[in-house]
This record gives sequence, structure tokens and C-alpha cells, in this order.
Amino acid sequence: MAQEHKHSKKSSETEEANEVEAGADVAERKEQLDEDIDAILGEIDEVLETNAEDFVKSFIQKGGE
Repeated sequence: MAQEHKHSKKSSETEEANEVEAGADVAERKEQLDEDIDAILGEIDEVLETNAEDFVKSFIQKGGE
């Protein structure tokens, strides 16, 4: 029974180490996604600054549309 207890303790330590690694990977991926979203929003802002009137006109309904 003592051997089983040691084995489960070792197993839980391994699981904790895997969770820490997974957490670091998730944090790194989130950071990359945040940067990508910021870049896309920046591009949208640039388009709106240069073509804001055309952008708004494209959403205005004409006649029976």
C-alpha cells in the first residue's frame, strides 16, 4: 500500500508539471492572438480613417433594398 501512495504522489507531481507547461503554452498563445487582433483592429482603423464616408455609404439602403 505504501508503494501505491508513492506512485500516486509521483503521478500527481507529473500532472502538475504538465499543467504548468500547458498554462505557459496557453499564455503564449493568448499573447499571440491578442497581438493578431490588435493588428487587425489597427488595419480596420486605417481603412475607416481613409474611407469612412464610402464605408458608411455602403450600409445605407437605397430605395426598396
